[in-house]
Amino acid sequence: MRLAHLRSFFAVARHGGFTAGARALHVSQPTVTAQVRALEETYGIELFVRSGRHVTLTAAGEALFGIAERIFEHEEEALALLRNTGELRAGRLRVGAVGPYHVMEMLAAFRARHPAIELAVTLGNSEQVVAALLDRSTDVAVLAQYAHDPRLHFVPFRSHRVVIFVPKRHRFARRRAIRLADLAQEPMIVREPGSTTRKALDDALRRAGVSPPIAMEIGSREAVREAVIRGLGIAAVSEIEFVSDPRLCTVAIQDADVQTHAHVACLVERRDARVVAAFFDVVDALPATTRRAVRRAA
Repeated sequence: MRLAHLRSFFAVARHGGFTAGARALHVSQPTVTAQVRALEETYGIELFVRSGRHVTLTAAGEALFGIAERIFEHEEEALALLRNTGELRAGRLRVGAVGPYHVMEMLAAFRARHPAIELAVTLGNSEQVVAALLDRSTDVAVLAQYAHDPRLHFVPFRSHRVVIFVPKRHRFARRRAIRLADLAQEPMIVREPGSTTRKALDDALRRAGVSPPIAMEIGSREAVREAVIRGLGIAAVSEIEFVSDPRLCTVAIQDADVQTHAHVACLVERRDARVVAAFFDVVDALPATTRRAVRRAA
């Protein structure tokens, strides 16, 4: 069945005649007549009882009209969805992030510009966030490291130094900075493998030939912080992620440039998707240390 034939039938039935139906479709009356006749002849049925210029639906015509009405209502809904989504008046953006610090700033700016877009946020470590991006569970990701994956488009956002945080009663609390060698005998509370902060410090320690003992491995920023407060060890944190507390203090690392780097990423093939491109446009307008793309889609 050709949709054009069904459309002509629907117009004739809705407007009460072939001439009126043709006028509604902006086509000639013979075209509409031929299309309705083709529909009837193809299936061997009569859809209208014709009496001069007046037409009445048969029982089959009545049944088909109800179906056609639903079909064209769905067509209108589909067209509205496509128009609204293309113009960002509707839709959904799924965002993966390694933490709330940068992503909430980005989402606030995005919501201000595109209030009709529904936002969904999933938090995890860098490996989890990249995996969700690759399996299309998320549309964009805010990461703390560049994964060097040719399937991904990355744009740098900001960099932040990694600091050590300790309880107020710790011997480092009286110092403004320490050397990596000072950590050699310090029990460390570390995040799980896949944490960017852990990787940044581990890389620096390895280059310096320092191997502090690991007191505990915890997969939660909040739990790491609580463990340090309880005196179970000391830990590293990206400076922007440190939550001030009278029981804690931070100490800089003076002999190594240990940093985490926030990036925004998406699949290369989805770089030009309307809602994804809109998110990158919003991020690009935010203050940052650099705006050079690491990898752009071809």
